[in-house]
Amino acid sequence: MRTLYSLIFLLLLGSLPAPALAADEAAALNWQPFTPALFAEAKRTHKPVFLYLEAVWCHWCHVMQRETFTDAAVQAELQQHWLITRVDHDANPLLANRYRDYGWPALIFFNSEGKEVVKRAGFIAAEPFAQLLSAIVADPTPEQAEAAPAVASIAASAALTAKVRKTLMARHSKNYDTLRGGLRTTQKYLDRDSIEYALALAAAGDRTEGRRVRQTLAAARALIDPVWGGIYQYSTNGDWSHAHFEKIMRAQSKSLAVYAEAYGQLHDAADLASAQAVRNYLLNFLRSPQGAFYVSQDADAVPGEKATTYFELGDAARRAIGLPKIDQHVYAQENGQAIEALATLARTANDAVALEAAITAAQWVKANRANSDGSFKHDAASEGLYLGDTLHMARGFLALYRATHDAAWLGDAKLAAAAITATFRGEGAGYLTASALGAVVEPPRITEENIPAARFFAALAKATGDQAWLSAADHALAWLYQPEVALESFTEPGILLAEKERQQ
Repeated sequence: MRTLYSLIFLLLLGSLPAPALAADEAAALNWQPFTPALFAEAKRTHKPVFLYLEAVWCHWCHVMQRETFTDAAVQAELQQHWLITRVDHDANPLLANRYRDYGWPALIFFNSEGKEVVKRAGFIAAEPFAQLLSAIVADPTPEQAEAAPAVASIAASAALTAKVRKTLMARHSKNYDTLRGGLRTTQKYLDRDSIEYALALAAAGDRTEGRRVRQTLAAARALIDPVWGGIYQYSTNGDWSHAHFEKIMRAQSKSLAVYAEAYGQLHDAADLASAQAVRNYLLNFLRSPQGAFYVSQDADAVPGEKATTYFELGDAARRAIGLPKIDQHVYAQENGQAIEALATLARTANDAVALEAAITAAQWVKANRANSDGSFKHDAASEGLYLGDTLHMARGFLALYRATHDAAWLGDAKLAAAAITATFRGEGAGYLTASALGAVVEPPRITEENIPAARFFAALAKATGDQAWLSAADHALAWLYQPEVALESFTEPGILLAEKERQQ
């Protein structure tokens, strides 16, 4: 049956979507919440579970919802043999971070015992999807053993070895695209850690890294919407001119922070203009009437239809067609990201508009998402606790302190930091992406959260003069310093940056 799965997967590579229908009919299926009760029912009924993990701004998710899930054979297979659950990945950071490598949509199949059987990335057309469902029902054994964490227990005094450090430095240089700027990848985007590490090297006198920063920031301006501002998530085809048009907060905040930091160091007016273009988009499109920030704006003006022509239009013509949908959920994580970026712009460019927006958002989140122990709820309805919410709010508070020198913000950062160490500290090393209490699937440690956690705790120790916070940084670093973690990605300069900041 493993061979059958492989054959079906090969069929997917040639599967292209038909033109999108007029409406999303996936809601007609019997989707259930992703809860322990769902898996208890799976055991009782001996039915497997299908998790459809979508991104509400994702073009190919729209296509799958309107092409694959409307197919009669697919619906019959799902309704007869499966329990099915549909989750917005932005609403559940645990699932998002556990299955991020499988793209959006992420298609995760469990057997009736709750074991992952098959995991697939992206759109699958109706016929091969129905075949895959049938094959899993016939043989619900896992495709491969689930990978164990890299290290079960590790001493917090672990250090980055000279060999791993040398490899990370070499990868940072080797994977730079000298022709086009940015990373040498088929998807072009602003990688914050790569640019901030390059800025740190440039500040120490490395002219090559300085030139690379300027080249990348200039090239990436092609992803900034010239009409509304804001930055598209990335470009395909190995260049900067084939944009995917979704505007998600993660991309907005990273690009805003990078351009702001670059302006503060290099004093290039073009970088300031780019930062302000992203700032203006956040304030004009993603800010709620209360001053908190929404999550994202869809890639498609008409769900399931490519929007290339739409984004070539001016403001009036776009508005005559209609705005791509904005996800109006207000999550602590995305607000923390926005607050940090806006406060960074306020500090480097003396931007009073950015500062006021950051403070307003921070006050709203404190009033509406804060728990008494300093942690933050994801949203009003969230039952679980996620590291990203508390970590990014903590980083936002620290950025506000650096911009204003108001000790109250530093106090908020310390309270959130204490909640992180109390709630998300993993055994041995690293911080878990979610509280394990009541979690349906095991919360992983992820590099993308442990790097900013290590950097935050090191910065907090410097800001407060309390060296005890360095042990919290070391707990994240002990995870990151493992060779199998540090070298998992083709480049991870954030680890070098975190090590440098820990030693300062």
